[in-house]
Amino acid sequence: MTKLLNPDETYTFSRYFELKIEAEDLAKEFGYTLETKRLGLPKYIGELDRIQQTQSRIEEILPYVTLSNESARREWLIAPLLADVIHYTKAKVRVEYAIKVSKQLQGNLDYFIESSQTLLIVEAKKADLDFGMTQLVSQLITLDQWQEDKTQEHFIGAVTTGKTWEFARLNRQSKHFEQGFEDYSIPDDLDEITRILVQELIGS
Repeated sequence: MTKLLNPDETYTFSRYFELKIEAEDLAKEFGYTLETKRLGLPKYIGELDRIQQTQSRIEEILPYVTLSNESARREWLIAPLLADVIHYTKAKVRVEYAIKVSKQLQGNLDYFIESSQTLLIVEAKKADLDFGMTQLVSQLITLDQWQEDKTQEHFIGAVTTGKTWEFARLNRQSKHFEQGFEDYSIPDDLDEITRILVQELIGS
């Protein structure tokens, strides 16, 4: 198979997005596999006491806020959701967290979230979920190689435009990605998205 990457060049997560490489092709480049399927990720079944309030607040501001740039989507759509996730899980959220394992696996993780488990969230540039997924794959591979402790068998990641969310799961032992074809939207699916994130962070 022809190599996609030049071994003499330096690559970052954002560059993979810009190169418009398919997620499956990038996974193969690093010795991983990827399939698209219905994930059916587990959801937290306990009470979430802020969901209705947060959803109402987002619905109230949406008609009045222009969401044409990343900063606006981050402030008005992503931050309120993550604030609730922190409330429910007491997880630590690192924004633009720098990580490097090699010249080809390095950059800033948009949102690196740690509790008893860890998960990643990629904010899709230019609202492009397809190549945002490519960026997520590169970050999950980096995280897999960075964390030598294999106690957490799976890593979950999400790519979002702010309004739309998609998920992927990496089996660390088999080096196999499952990209979910389901998508979720804000504000309608706020409850489902929050329950997926909370469940992942608190573990089984």
